[in-house]
Amino acid sequence: MTSRTRVPVSVCMATYNGALYLREQLTSIVEELGPDDEVIVLDDGSSDATLDILGEYRDPRITVLENPSRLGPAQTFNRAMSLARHDVILLADQDDVWLPGRVTALVQELDATGALLVSSNSIFVDSDLNPTSFPMPPLEEASSSHNVRNIVRIFAGRACYYGCTMAVSAELRNMALPVPRYAESHDLWLAMAANLCGRNAHLEEPTIKRRIHGTNASVINRPLWRKLLARLKFGTGMMHLMLRISRWRWFGGASAAAGPRGRHRSAHHPSISTKGAPPSGLDDPHARSSDPGRGNE
Repeated sequence: MTSRTRVPVSVCMATYNGALYLREQLTSIVEELGPDDEVIVLDDGSSDATLDILGEYRDPRITVLENPSRLGPAQTFNRAMSLARHDVILLADQDDVWLPGRVTALVQELDATGALLVSSNSIFVDSDLNPTSFPMPPLEEASSSHNVRNIVRIFAGRACYYGCTMAVSAELRNMALPVPRYAESHDLWLAMAANLCGRNAHLEEPTIKRRIHGTNASVINRPLWRKLLARLKFGTGMMHLMLRISRWRWFGGASAAAGPRGRHRSAHHPSISTKGAPPSGLDDPHARSSDPGRGNE
């Protein structure tokens, strides 16, 4: 399988003042793209050179969206995924580096397993891409179907589910979106949905170099009260998803009615156009993106 023979993919990235690492990440993504793939980038009003860097890529497959108000990482990816056109959606943070073969590996795993979601492992690196340690156990292929155990690990903050390592099927997107505003994490929301459906897969092979530095949201330590609040939200979210999955199965997996369309600016052309129909219930379709990625404790 090559970029020309596999199914096309949509890559969804959120940016906010990400100029320091953005060029390296976006270049690694472009090198993985096939002719029919797309990249949707949402910016949250960056005040650095982020938009200038994005403008350097005169590639018709890249579309840049600027939103008028702050939204936060979960709702940013909520909107980005709703605009994706293809059946496989890959999420991307602004500060990582994709490894060669990432897209093919994830697409093949989705196809081979029939999963709704595939999550890979990462090579954790520092700001200069030197290998570093990170206190999170890696994903194991054998535990892909241990759905109850995986959900318990999500609750305990010990599940290595990061959006930047995920390939999401459009089927899961249509069922799991919109991510409710109380949910702190789009990635754990998706992982919980896939495990509740019993269609989750782990790819032990690393597919990205994941930068660990002081400003990425997924490694910021939270106080105890925030962690306890997150556990309460987890219980609410699980009940919410179980009801949504039941409704989804009752209606045979039919997608919800499309909501309002968003506006976006193409990276290769400054004009405003319209594309993509978010699932029903998506909050403010013009809402602004924010710092990508959050992850576990």
